[in-house]
Amino acid sequence: MIGAWGDRRRARIGLLGGSFNPAHAGHRHVAERALRALRLDQVWLLVSPGNPLKPRRGMAPFAERLASARGIADGRRILATDIEARLDSRYTVATLALLHRRFPRACFVLLIGADNLTQLPRWKGWRVLARQTPLAVLPRPGETRRALSGQAAQALARHRRRPGALLRACGTGGHAGWSLVPAREHPASATAIRRAAGIVV
Repeated sequence: MIGAWGDRRRARIGLLGGSFNPAHAGHRHVAERALRALRLDQVWLLVSPGNPLKPRRGMAPFAERLASARGIADGRRILATDIEARLDSRYTVATLALLHRRFPRACFVLLIGADNLTQLPRWKGWRVLARQTPLAVLPRPGETRRALSGQAAQALARHRRRPGALLRACGTGGHAGWSLVPAREHPASATAIRRAAGIVV
């Protein structure tokens, strides 16, 4: 159970945000790989109430997307949550600030695909986000090499860490690090699933 108002749990928690439109095996693969590689206690699937960088057209209702995420969660170590909607947050940097404040003893790490590392400079407050919260980057088909030579990777190059050392300095007040987590590239794509179902994208 994840309370919107927070608690004082001491845990290592991976945050996998997204539209989950729909959730699929690739999301589960990322969560499971991060749990092992980063020695996390849990992964929270943060279902976005509305991604500012994605069009509304073709976006399923929030309740449907939350149910989809719950369908790939296990309810124990991988949890789907509507906490971002309950916090009324649309930007990751704001969500992270609220979570750090409400769960002060937790060590959070943001799990992103390589495509999102490429897009990171488009995110609101991305430098603040990268300074305050560790980033774990998972490979994505056709995206990883471009991401590692992109603007964000270059700007944060001196803060790159090995996955096993990524959370070592969590909560010490220094600049957070980032890692590329070795993992098999999973081919699942929400866009491809919607196209196969005949949903306009």
